[in-house]
Amino acid sequence: MLVQYAIMWHLTLETRSGVVMALASVFGFLPQAVLSVFGGVWADRHDRKKLIMTADAVIAASTLGLALLMLSGTSELWLIYATLAIRSAGAGVQTPAVSALLPQIVPTEKLMRVNGVNASIQSAMILLAPAVAALVYANFSIVAVFFVDVVTALIGIGLLAALTVPRLVRATDGARPGYFDDLRDGVRYVTSHRFVRWLLGLFAIVFVLVAAPSGLTPLMMVRTFGEEVWKLTALEVAYGVGMLIGGAVIASWGGLKNRVLMLVGSAFLFGALAVGMGLATHLWVFLALMFVLGVVVPAFSTPAMTVLQETVEPERQGRVFGFVGVVMAVSMPLGMAIFGPLADRFSVESLLVVSGALMFLVTALAVALPSGRRAIAGGVAAVTAEPATAVAAEPPTAAAD
Repeated sequence: MLVQYAIMWHLTLETRSGVVMALASVFGFLPQAVLSVFGGVWADRHDRKKLIMTADAVIAASTLGLALLMLSGTSELWLIYATLAIRSAGAGVQTPAVSALLPQIVPTEKLMRVNGVNASIQSAMILLAPAVAALVYANFSIVAVFFVDVVTALIGIGLLAALTVPRLVRATDGARPGYFDDLRDGVRYVTSHRFVRWLLGLFAIVFVLVAAPSGLTPLMMVRTFGEEVWKLTALEVAYGVGMLIGGAVIASWGGLKNRVLMLVGSAFLFGALAVGMGLATHLWVFLALMFVLGVVVPAFSTPAMTVLQETVEPERQGRVFGFVGVVMAVSMPLGMAIFGPLADRFSVESLLVVSGALMFLVTALAVALPSGRRAIAGGVAAVTAEPATAVAAEPPTAAAD
């Protein structure tokens, strides 16, 4: 996160070009969206721990290479773009492996709490990373930020290397299937599994629509409540602190046993909050609603991730979370591509109200339609049933195939 902020600030200060920033976003997010599907297959075919460590090492090596080149006086834009692309590709490999690794080392009844802890950590990083990046960047240089990233990557690899992960046993008969056989099997599974398909569809639509309240609120703040920097800062802090508290509450509480009810209720809350923010006329009411929005984000994403970890067979989780990574990498930028230009033609307030109303409608249809009810029933039954396991008792000695 330090590197992402530092690079964006560096490009902004050095080029002041919108085209450059747009290209940086493409190179920073598109490879992850493309590779998540393939990374998910690797996560199901290989030792997930080693895959995460390898991806982290490649990311760190690319960052170190850029740091050394910049120290030597070479700072062409294409080098920065290439580094962003490598880091993004590494995330596409690493993210589904991390999501699939957690159920191997966490008891099923603790998954919701651990995912809540993870959500709180991510929220804390969203709050801390800009401040730390600014401190290092302002007092030293962007190269110093790169070296911090390399050192922390080495620490993370060392910690993960010391972790014992139970061996994952694939439930296959006969010869081991090929890579593309696994890829096709993953596509078939996602498209044919009623609950997984329903959840990914809801996930995609909600994250497209939530782009309005999460991405356009700074614009509404400036247009409606004033351009003071403290107001924009308060907006980001309210959202970040809300996410931090939301994750902490889930970590301590454990959430509802009915995960599906919790995420559906959170989707309805997204809609209500978006409408409320669009109708807000007082600054502190607006900030309070932004804070509550932050609290609700983990209440939606955490049970969604947990119910997939509880529902999907362990040997297929990498592929399923690969598709989740694609949905998450594409939905928010797509939402901004839709709502961003509209914000130049209509008021942000009206767009928030529209997005909230659509959120209500989509969630209601997802729950009310017969196909949705059947999918939900299947998901609830899978979670409440005794979980099947594909984890052997002994620790791995080689790749967990």
